[in-house]
Amino acid sequence: MKKHKEIELDFEVDYLTNSIRNTISGDSFRTNILRLTTTDLKQITKKNGWKFNWKVELEDNSKEVFKLTIVDNPQVIQGLISFTINKDHIYMNLLENAPFNLGKNKLYEGVAGNLVAYVCKTSFQYGFDGYVSFTAKKKLIEHYIKTLNAINYSGQLMILNTESSSILIDKYFKND
Repeated sequence: MKKHKEIELDFEVDYLTNSIRNTISGDSFRTNILRLTTTDLKQITKKNGWKFNWKVELEDNSKEVFKLTIVDNPQVIQGLISFTINKDHIYMNLLENAPFNLGKNKLYEGVAGNLVAYVCKTSFQYGFDGYVSFTAKKKLIEHYIKTLNAINYSGQLMILNTESSSILIDKYFKND
């Protein structure tokens, strides 16, 4: 079995919202997190501004790949996440905001936090007590400690424990 190189995650948690929030109007929108399909791949291309090859993630049977959409606008993907379910925790392989949700002119904030909260919720569903890990870019380690209450376990390995996962779940999924 071929070992995949771990990708250093570089998503930024801009704001913890209770859904996602339009940066222009300030309105919040309810979201859905659904499995990514091969049909979705047509809009997730480098030509459309996406950084990563999500087809590779989707074709890897060891990974779970999901998309975040707005309830009333399900055809527009706001962000994507890929994770692996291990024996005792979940490992986040990749997280990406849609190109229009990046930078100072982003359309929606709260996308990354929403996706991370979903992985935390999934960890509880699998009986892992909310434990989630990921490899961070060095320059973002402090950011994840501050915004997600992540623990820098070793080197660039970050851990979300029961407490930090519960905070995120309560923020994003309190009505579920």
